[in-house]
Amino acid sequence: MIAWLFDFVFYYPLFMAYAWMAGALWYYAHYERHALKVRDPLAQLRSTPLVTVILPCFNEEKNLREVVRCLMALRYPRYEVLAVNDGSVDATGRILEELAREHPRIRIAHHAANQGKAVALNTGCMLARGEYLLCIDGDAVLEPDIIPWMLTHFESAPRVGAVTGNPRIRTRSTLLGRIQVGEFSSIVGLIKRAQRAYGRIFTVSGVVAMFRRTAIVQCGAWSPDMLTEDIDISWRLQTCHWDIRFEPHALCWILMPETLKGLWRQRLRWAMGGCQVIARYARIFSAWRQRRMAPIFVEYLTSVAWAYAMVATIVIFVVGLFVHLPAQWDVALLPRWHGVLLGTTCFLQILVGMYLDRKYDTDLPRNFFWMIWYPMAYWAITTATIVWAVPATLLRPPGKRARWVSPDRGVRTSA
Repeated sequence: MIAWLFDFVFYYPLFMAYAWMAGALWYYAHYERHALKVRDPLAQLRSTPLVTVILPCFNEEKNLREVVRCLMALRYPRYEVLAVNDGSVDATGRILEELAREHPRIRIAHHAANQGKAVALNTGCMLARGEYLLCIDGDAVLEPDIIPWMLTHFESAPRVGAVTGNPRIRTRSTLLGRIQVGEFSSIVGLIKRAQRAYGRIFTVSGVVAMFRRTAIVQCGAWSPDMLTEDIDISWRLQTCHWDIRFEPHALCWILMPETLKGLWRQRLRWAMGGCQVIARYARIFSAWRQRRMAPIFVEYLTSVAWAYAMVATIVIFVVGLFVHLPAQWDVALLPRWHGVLLGTTCFLQILVGMYLDRKYDTDLPRNFFWMIWYPMAYWAITTATIVWAVPATLLRPPGKRARWVSPDRGVRTSA
């Protein structure tokens, strides 16, 4: 049993690393490589339907002007911006009113009190004039061609319910910021590509995703009680048999936490949101039509089991420093042959991620030294947050509203 525990701790991340790399490279060869030859995505569209950009805001006074300036520069002829001020207590509402007077494309909806991002998105969905909803966060700086790149997927298949974009880190002035650059290339980008290749995507990027309004209404819209509305809506859509695509050209520059406290709070919320979704959608195993959701369900459960196995391994290692344990309980956290193999795999994963994202983020080589340390940081924080999240999720009152908490936006720099 102990040997199985140690083998699981070692082989699971090794297997998943190669699974993500293989899937991502397959995706690149079959989809992405051909799209790289497109010079003008707008010219590829057969029509230009009205798109509603939904901008939910809570205490975003520092970012709004920059975000709106980029929204007004989008290279697409027919779009509106619907800003939902969700009970902000700073100058967000006043700034939005000023911007609306400057730009006729902008409409505003004000909530009297903080209702949460899911409710703000539902408000935007109800008030939207367009069939396609580009939902972004209040700190998202979009590339000009993002709308036509995403619309291409909706035109190509009537069952596409959502397209997730490609968020890139712009807070790179601190160690935590630079390390997270590696996450979005070597982990997030690879996983999105691989999951798309394998059939189902665990979650759209909450900071930038486009939805078909018909699909959102059919599946019941966003859930106010889910801590991560992006994961929940992804599962809602796919269990209602809508497809989700990934578009790496849909670039969005975002701000991320650059303090340990901010990073912990963010990742704990992500982990608790994942646990909530797994608990809610366990019913997929009772319906044969939901069989394509099973792999990502099982993979997430396995990652939870791995986190607890990792903690058990660390405890055994620490106890072994002070107490003589049987030979079969011997475990080494310091590098041996398995550590060298894992390190080499992580290095290869970083290189594959950099190769796939080289056209979208030309600054990656400058951050390479910091990126190579991310897998260790990723495993550490993933283990800690999942182990904490499982009991925290079980103890959370059912139906409790998930409301906004102003996040750590890091040190703001230009993209």
